[in-house]
Amino acid sequence: MNSIIFPGKGSQIVGMGKEFFDKYNVVKNLFNYCFFYYCNWEFIIVYPHFLLKIYMNLYEHTIIARQDASPAELKQLTEKYSKIIEKNDGEIVKTENWGLLNLSYIIKKNKKGNYIHFKFKGSGKIIVELEKNERIDKNLLKYLTVKVKKFDLDTNYFEVKEKITSEKKN
Repeated sequence: MNSIIFPGKGSQIVGMGKEFFDKYNVVKNLFNYCFFYYCNWEFIIVYPHFLLKIYMNLYEHTIIARQDASPAELKQLTEKYSKIIEKNDGEIVKTENWGLLNLSYIIKKNKKGNYIHFKFKGSGKIIVELEKNERIDKNLLKYLTVKVKKFDLDTNYFEVKEKITSEKKN
C-alpha cells in the first residue's frame, strides 16, 4: 500500500493529499515523477516549506542610503540585505543601483539619497527581518516594500532618462 506523509505542525485531515494533488500542479508533477520513475515507492513525504518555496510572493524593495555613502558602503549594504533575503529562503531576481537622486523633501539633513532596488521572491517573514534590520541601520534614510503580481524585468527607467537628457544636450 502506498501512503502520503505530511510532516510538520498543524492538523492533518482525511483527503489532504487529494486536495493538494488537485489544487497544486507542482504536487501532481511530484507524485507523477515518483510513480513513473520509482514504481515501488511506499510513501511520499511532502514538506509544507516545499510548497511555500514554489508559491512565493513577489516583492520590490527599495532602500535609500545617505548621500555621503561611498560606493564600497553601498556595495556592502546591497550584500547585507541580499544575504538577509537568501538566509530566509528568498530568491533575488534582480538588484539595481539607481544612483544618487534628489529627495522630495529633506530627510535627516539629506537633500539627496542613494537608491538601491531589489526584486525578489519570498515569504512575509523576509519583510519582517529586512525591516527590523533597516530600522537600526544608521546608513539608511528610508525603505519601502511593495508586493507585486509580476516583475517588469525589461524596462530600466533610469537608463531611459539618461538617454533622453543626453539627446537634448546634442
